[in-house]
Amino acid sequence: MSKIRNKIYIETYGCQMNFADTELVMGILKNQGYELAKEIDDANVILLNTCSIRDNAEQKIYSRLEHLRGNKRRKPGTVVGILGCMAERLRKNLIEEKKIVDLVVGPDEYRRLPEFIDSAFGGEKGIGVKLSRTETYDDIIPHREDGLNAWISVMRGCDKFCTFCVVPFTRGRERSRSLGTIIEEIKQLSARGFREVTLLGQNVNSYSDNENDFADLLAASAKVDDSIRIRFTTSHPQDLSDKLLYTIAEHPNICNYIHLPVQSGSNRILELMNRTYTIEHYLNLIDKARATIPGVSFSTDIIAGFPGETIEDHFMTLEVIQKVRYDGAFMFKYSPREGTKAFDMIDDVSEEVKAKRLNDIIDLQHKISFEINQSEIGTEKIILVEGSSKKSDDFLAGRTDTNKITVFPKNDEIAVGDYVKVKINRATSATLFADFLETVIPLNEKLIARR
Repeated sequence: MSKIRNKIYIETYGCQMNFADTELVMGILKNQGYELAKEIDDANVILLNTCSIRDNAEQKIYSRLEHLRGNKRRKPGTVVGILGCMAERLRKNLIEEKKIVDLVVGPDEYRRLPEFIDSAFGGEKGIGVKLSRTETYDDIIPHREDGLNAWISVMRGCDKFCTFCVVPFTRGRERSRSLGTIIEEIKQLSARGFREVTLLGQNVNSYSDNENDFADLLAASAKVDDSIRIRFTTSHPQDLSDKLLYTIAEHPNICNYIHLPVQSGSNRILELMNRTYTIEHYLNLIDKARATIPGVSFSTDIIAGFPGETIEDHFMTLEVIQKVRYDGAFMFKYSPREGTKAFDMIDDVSEEVKAKRLNDIIDLQHKISFEINQSEIGTEKIILVEGSSKKSDDFLAGRTDTNKITVFPKNDEIAVGDYVKVKINRATSATLFADFLETVIPLNEKLIARR
């Protein structure tokens, strides 16, 4: 294969797990001698790592494929491939109807990607979408550029089968990596100067390598390097254990932040969603976490307009938002996904009503986020400096361990990757603004949070 054939360009869409998978794919391809192109026009293999969680995500890919027709015209022979969840879900449509797609490769077949690319250069269409009950890519070292933040997939797939979710059908059943290989990966990241690691799984709480559970993994991760913050996502309320809460509380470098999707405030809707918990159980978890981990913050996922949702169900969701007072939320209209059980339900909530209910949820959450952030004014926080503010090079930005974006004036004493103590002087619903106090080590984060 000539050198020009080795140029790969990858675009990633969707969740953090997709970004982690892209690093995995790059590791596989680099091991086979492929080079990574920084610009799309320099590549003659273009891969889109896709998401199927909502219809809007898929429409973005279809739109992008239309743009890529121009790349095919300018450089005949360019290979275009679809990776990830959309590849598994819509393989036939992508190959037969979108003529520019040369290969579709699902999340469990990335090892065969070099083989599929070679076949595509030979004029063959390639499809690799078999799901696996064992593939964890435990032996593959992802390719990561130097930086501060790293995402590590600790498990793949999901066994929950929520009626609205395609993940069990696009990513398969749950299987976990061994604790030892994850810890070794964190050690390598520590040696390279990374300062934050996020452990990823569709439901990290159900992690198990047959000897260790997720709390064990979280504790072992925190012990690798106390200057590295440890985060995780996503938690399922059914599996959030007391042991996990105590583990977060015990380790200063495990962030005081839990993403705990509620989806709806109505038990009737939760049952239709097959969420396997009640609102009473969920609220008890919130109370228990707050009692165990002083200063803990919560974010959540909420779906507006699920099939069968009444105005009373909607009001129950608003009530839960009021009770919990989330720091932030990911809020969406219900989007039917073919192949899920909910797809066969009568989608009886109109788009107009869905939009109205979603706006109610967004407005309430923004109000609560603003009020919570206003209460932070005058407090001291420890921030991991991640770089310049998006809006001005005169300011630096980072996050608290409770995942709040914080902006403060640039200072010659401060370098990217430092932990700094700041004092909050102003806040919006999305951002804290602060004055720099001093550079610190991060070990006293939880002590400051408890003041």
